[in-house]
Amino acid sequence: MHLLITRPFPHGERTAAALQQLGHHALLAPLLSIETLAEADLGTGDYAGIVITSANAAGALADHALAPALRRLPVFTVGSRTAEAARLAGFADVQSANGDMNDLVELVAQRNPGPLLYAAGEERAGDFARALALRDVPVHIVELYRAVTAVTFPDDARSAIAGGKLDGVLHFSRRSAAAFRTCITAAGLIERARILNHYCLSQQVAEPLEQLAGPGRIKVAPQPNEASLLGLLGQS
Repeated sequence: MHLLITRPFPHGERTAAALQQLGHHALLAPLLSIETLAEADLGTGDYAGIVITSANAAGALADHALAPALRRLPVFTVGSRTAEAARLAGFADVQSANGDMNDLVELVAQRNPGPLLYAAGEERAGDFARALALRDVPVHIVELYRAVTAVTFPDDARSAIAGGKLDGVLHFSRRSAAAFRTCITAAGLIERARILNHYCLSQQVAEPLEQLAGPGRIKVAPQPNEASLLGLLGQS
């Protein structure tokens, strides 16, 4: 299959490599770019641990001036990919919920290590901090990165879509799915989008595509992780 990957670098490159191992052809078209907020104020709290819900947060923490001290703290992550990113960023004590936000809330509430630093993005889905507070887990939110959204496709992606050279698109976040909708509309290629299969990490990710994709063209992974998403390809 010929598939479009809209993830930002370097995550998109890793996904492309995984697709190639499965015998597919990947075209990279990152519709989000990540900017680290290097001067983010982490406050003066005596944190007992760190919570991250995105691999982007791990990279942002690694770039912060206080990274050496932060690496001594345990890290709680939403899934295995985020946990891997935290380990690559130099954190040794990493615990993954291996699920979604609700699973992460349960994991942290069970461990209840004390005040937590939530290394977050500028825009967040849901109210994760409030869910923790309801479980008597104090948390301090610090925005460490932002996602910048593209409004047009790269030339090679636009040509591939216009020429009918793609079988589907992989969507890993609600925001990148919304960016795809914006870009496909700006390119005047909505009818092309309707005949593509849209492989989505979760139902939330799929929502911006519901009025865009053709009947039966949205495929949602049974679990919100890359392995589950790539498993959909063998069912098409």
